[in-house]
Amino acid sequence: MNAKTVTIQLAQRTGRKYFTSITGLADDLDKPKILSHFKKTYKCNGFIVSNDVLGEVITLTGDQKQNVYRFLIDEKVCIKEEIVLRGI
Repeated sequence: MNAKTVTIQLAQRTGRKYFTSITGLADDLDKPKILSHFKKTYKCNGFIVSNDVLGEVITLTGDQKQNVYRFLIDEKVCIKEEIVLRGI
């Protein structure tokens, strides 16, 4: 289990377009495989960026906040108390 908090943040890009960022995932997780699953399952685009402060950040196009939240709980990546939802 992950001891730190996982943040799922929704931000507005332009007009009606959004992107969803996931930060705080454990280092031992296979993030490229998780990203691939998100892209296939939710039919969106995405990428992984390394950040000095936040670590590796998964970014998905569109409002995928609830989909990611359900995935993290259903796959037992973390528990509800460890997830913080931010944004619109």
